[in-house]
Amino acid sequence: MISIRIRPLLLVSAVFRVILILYGEWQDAHMEVRYTDVDYFVFSDAASLVASGKSPYERSTYRYSPLLAFLLVPNSFIHHSWGKFLFSASDLLVGSFIHTILKLRGVPESLCIPSLMTWLFNPFTFTIGTRGNCEPIVCAIVLWIVICLINGSVLQAAVWYGLVVHFRIYPIIYALPILLILDPVNFQSGQKPILQKWGPTKRSLQNFGSKATPSQLWFVLRSMLSRERILFGFISGSVFLFCTALFFYLYGWDFLHEALLYHLTRADPRHNFSIYFYHIYLQQENQILMVDKLISFLPQLVVQLVLIFLFAKDLPFCFFVQTVTFVAFNKVITAQYFVWFFCLLPLILPWSNMKFRWKGLISILLWVGAQFHWLMWAYLLEFKGKNVFLQLWMASILFLAATTCVLILLIRNHKLSPVFTSPENTKKLK
Repeated sequence: MISIRIRPLLLVSAVFRVILILYGEWQDAHMEVRYTDVDYFVFSDAASLVASGKSPYERSTYRYSPLLAFLLVPNSFIHHSWGKFLFSASDLLVGSFIHTILKLRGVPESLCIPSLMTWLFNPFTFTIGTRGNCEPIVCAIVLWIVICLINGSVLQAAVWYGLVVHFRIYPIIYALPILLILDPVNFQSGQKPILQKWGPTKRSLQNFGSKATPSQLWFVLRSMLSRERILFGFISGSVFLFCTALFFYLYGWDFLHEALLYHLTRADPRHNFSIYFYHIYLQQENQILMVDKLISFLPQLVVQLVLIFLFAKDLPFCFFVQTVTFVAFNKVITAQYFVWFFCLLPLILPWSNMKFRWKGLISILLWVGAQFHWLMWAYLLEFKGKNVFLQLWMASILFLAATTCVLILLIRNHKLSPVFTSPENTKKLK
């Protein structure tokens, strides 16, 4: 249930997003630079093809699940901005889910409101949906999965997880921490897991990590076939395979390649925030070997495994650090990817010792400043035609360094708190 105190925030946010959508219509009609994301036109064209009984993959560069095209079919007969309103509504739903998760974990309302505002009034987030990007839908589903797990609804979490991995492949990185947190000690048959409520007590990173890592790894190896883990794996896998099989039957290899396989071997020679773009650009005239494409996943894999076994018990924080590092080390990075971890940021702020003045402000200036520095070189390359590829690549390296520094600061100032506590610990506290 939505708290009375956050209703005005959601209402103001909704009005603000409607105004931005209407302004975007005006800018698209009167200015050279469009407000609407170019991907939105791809989505709309694919939806139009689906509405006429054709394959969405007849539209070049459509590399998403057919579900997205189906969701945007009303673009063809209601209004071409239908999708923007749908994505913005999902954006607001993310805000509601953030508040729900924080309240379930016992966070005081005085901390919930500022945390929620970092999503609702973040320029990176409110422009994504209003410009016609589908990421808010994915963010909403990911947060709903967290709510389901907190409430002990493993079956429902599994269904939505299988669906979201089909819809957007990147949430596959959350599979292992979810399996780790489905600890039989906490998820006992017929009983709802006991939440560890928010509190000022700080756990040191050293103690938390050293205790969690070996015990979790051994326990998973020893009790991998627990009921909850089997249920989650089987249901989520079945939903994913069902969606994949259904759309493969409807659209054939075009679907399989464009929606799934393409993202595993994607190599984009166009400039983007990734440190890999310059190497890919230099090699674009040569055939990039499949081995080279897959090797680039190695840094991501190593970092992911380390973070998972350190922080899996603190699931929202684990999701956050996983997503930040996954994006930072990806072969392609665009600004819309930042939304993937911005929706998780409010879930960790109440457990942070970092004050806005001065560490918080310095972190924001460092990260945003590195972006503007990159954008300056990108502008000179794209709009002025200057040969600044090397400088742009160095700016990408600087942006990675800034992201890493900010992430380290967040980790060092985070009060690690497992989502669940065992019944034995609860009895001891009593």
